[in-house]
Amino acid sequence: MDKLDHWQARVDLACAFRWAARLGLHEAIANHFSLAVSADGRQFLINPYGKHFSEIRASDLILVDADDPSTLDRPDAPDITAWALHGALHRNQPRARCVLHTHSKYATALACLADSRLPPIEQNCMRFFERVAIDEGFDGMGLGDEAERVSRLLDGKPVLLMGNHGVMVAATSVAQAFDDLYYFERACETYMTALATGRPLRIASDEVARKTARQWLEYPDFAEKHFAALRRMLDREEVEYRL
Repeated sequence: MDKLDHWQARVDLACAFRWAARLGLHEAIANHFSLAVSADGRQFLINPYGKHFSEIRASDLILVDADDPSTLDRPDAPDITAWALHGALHRNQPRARCVLHTHSKYATALACLADSRLPPIEQNCMRFFERVAIDEGFDGMGLGDEAERVSRLLDGKPVLLMGNHGVMVAATSVAQAFDDLYYFERACETYMTALATGRPLRIASDEVARKTARQWLEYPDFAEKHFAALRRMLDREEVEYRL
């Protein structure tokens, strides 16, 4: 297909890459974002191997098919773990339209703790109350059987905290996925900072945490307005992301 296909999807995903770099959520040329463009999720856009998050443009993103084993033979092929993990996710979780995987600092720190639960100590933490799946079965890089195993762990939740690894966020749009990634990292940062004081935590009740999580879900157009603001800033300062 021509690189002009799915242009708005490309622009949105490129925006997410640029902002992940700006916010320090990236890991140079490692980590990967994808966006399904077919109804069954099997055709999706993903970043090619070797591009730094801060330089990715809409036209750099490659369109691949989760069922095509020759993908890794193409000159602009994705990273091998990106192909395995995202291919498995889009095959097995067709409702997960946008999948963002990072090793962001605070989420990864939480993934290193023996107890990787995020307690409801403030509003951002409460947003994810009972909405995070935790993988405690890390078995090496996300290749082969490991990618298939990981792809089945979300269980309808937007966030998969990958023990000993990092974080994966899945949503119906780039805007929602990026908003979840951003606020989950903020929540983890607050929690890890609070833990560092060594003082007792003020943990909300399950009832209050559920109420607050529901209020977040009902907040009108929050993710879309957040992402629109990010696009506007890039349009002023790094408009080449759209190329």
